[in-house]
Amino acid sequence: MTFLEFYNMVLKETKTLDELSFPVEKVVFPRGTVITTYGEIEGSVYFINSGIVELSIKSYMTEKIIDFFFENEMVASLTSFLIQSESDVQLTALMDCELERVNYHDLMKAYEHDLSINKFGRKIMEGAYIRKSNREKALLTKTAEEIYAKMFRTHPQYISYIPVNKIAKYLGIHPESLSRIRKKLNS
Repeated sequence: MTFLEFYNMVLKETKTLDELSFPVEKVVFPRGTVITTYGEIEGSVYFINSGIVELSIKSYMTEKIIDFFFENEMVASLTSFLIQSESDVQLTALMDCELERVNYHDLMKAYEHDLSINKFGRKIMEGAYIRKSNREKALLTKTAEEIYAKMFRTHPQYISYIPVNKIAKYLGIHPESLSRIRKKLNS
């Protein structure tokens, strides 16, 4: 799926790229590339055509993984993007990624005169809020095993591309504990 297909699906429209009131640029980030770094002001929002993007945050002396974003999802350092402040999170390509990006200033101009763009933005923000809320609820009510099992059910094609230590960080457990969980789920 492309950004345009995603846009049309969300709004139930059939616009072409020429009909969008903002440009969409295709970009490629090799595996390991930092897309948005700590302290940078997020200037774009991205749609993932292919690949996995990790969202991490610094915590004291360590780095914690907040979430993983996959194909056909939007990603950005959202707080930084929305209020144009320094990012407290980092986006990293976990594998070669093909993304489509929309520039902040182009999107803000489009918001001023295009009601469908406003509707699209609202729906994306609603989805981001629901995702964040569900993640928080899972962390408070589910075990690491339950969270991993759901991740495995919803994104089985990607699990092998995410290093075990990163999945463990995401779950808030040690890699050895994740090995036990994986062993248990595979038996």
